[in-house]
Amino acid sequence: MTIPLKTSKIKIGNITINSIAALSPLAGVTDFVLRQLIREYSPDCLLVTEMISSEALVQNPDSNITFTNAKESPVSFQIEGHKPELMAKSAKILENKASIIDINMGCPINKIVKGHDGCALMKNPSLARDIVTAVAETVSIPVTCKFRLGWGQDTKNFVEFAQAMQESGAQAVTVHARTRSQLYSGNADWNELSKLRGEIDIPYFANGDIISPETAKKCLEISKADGIAIGRASMGDLSLIYRIEKFINEGLLIQEPDLNTKIEMLKKHLDCEIAFRGEENGIKFFRKFYPCYIKNIRGGGEYRHRLVTELNYDKIISILREIVINGSES
Repeated sequence: MTIPLKTSKIKIGNITINSIAALSPLAGVTDFVLRQLIREYSPDCLLVTEMISSEALVQNPDSNITFTNAKESPVSFQIEGHKPELMAKSAKILENKASIIDINMGCPINKIVKGHDGCALMKNPSLARDIVTAVAETVSIPVTCKFRLGWGQDTKNFVEFAQAMQESGAQAVTVHARTRSQLYSGNADWNELSKLRGEIDIPYFANGDIISPETAKKCLEISKADGIAIGRASMGDLSLIYRIEKFINEGLLIQEPDLNTKIEMLKKHLDCEIAFRGEENGIKFFRKFYPCYIKNIRGGGEYRHRLVTELNYDKIISILREIVINGSES
């Protein structure tokens, strides 16, 4: 057993998170079902919803995307937009469901930044300040922000930006260690994140390229962050956050699930999506997850194609049986 790197408790405003790890929001991925399944492994980690449009939420407050239950707590609801008044209204709608309101200032995709949302806010710190202030003054729960190193390699303003968000009322920040111009290419620069240590008084979470317990530990050591946020790697391994927690807190390295275990995870995940959305919608929604669960197996490309084009549940189960029998990991 090794000595833990740091305490597993992180204080965010009046909320104490009893885990060093958090789920990172992924649009169309970190839905109620995925969050519930991760919660079965990790009772303490901070769960975060998929990104919610503030304008859409104000127009439709009872949207299915806001569904949650008491078992999810602590759970952060992430909102996106660029209009302070609408952002505040959407936060108020979510206040009784959420433990924390997170503001998206890091999404790099074109349709978001073209609308002046997401990472575009890093080019307009004054507007970002107004948004945080409006939300923080409207809700009684903690407000946090997620952003990137900056818009481009020559415009990395994340330290000053984090300071501005703290001054405006943010009680924690998560920083994806890439610029907007990188999107998801290249390597996350954890060294850059270490510049935040001592520059802000609120906790910060490091995000980007955390795919295993070992990379989680390395990221914490290099970034000097208070915690870590795990995004895309959670899509094919429901136990990842739990395994990270065990390694950081106890020095216990639990290996990645084998193929049989992953297929069982996949089937449970699929069944839960179908129960939540109905059979046809659940199967269609789940298509994005197949590649994550069966990556690195022999014949993976053919299996992926068959799975993502199949709408019959029994045939999907039959394909999964084939994978268990024939699809050894390469």
